[in-house]
Amino acid sequence: MPDDQPEWIRLACQRQGVRIREAREHANLTQEKLAERAQMSRSTIQRVEAGEGIKLTHLLLIARALEMRLVDLAG
Repeated sequence: MPDDQPEWIRLACQRQGVRIREAREHANLTQEKLAERAQMSRSTIQRVEAGEGIKLTHLLLIARALEMRLVDLAG
């Protein structure tokens, strides 16, 4: 995430990453398995869970892979 982002955006991205990790763990999935289901790389899942570089397309793919509505995943 760029250094020029406001602190509240950085924190919101970190919280979103935690929610995604918790949802993945609740579904008993590894990062590798979630990546496979979401059709993205494991490194992208790692970055998203770390709150770095979260894109709407990533959220949509992850929500679908976890069989969740985006609004429920986003909290």
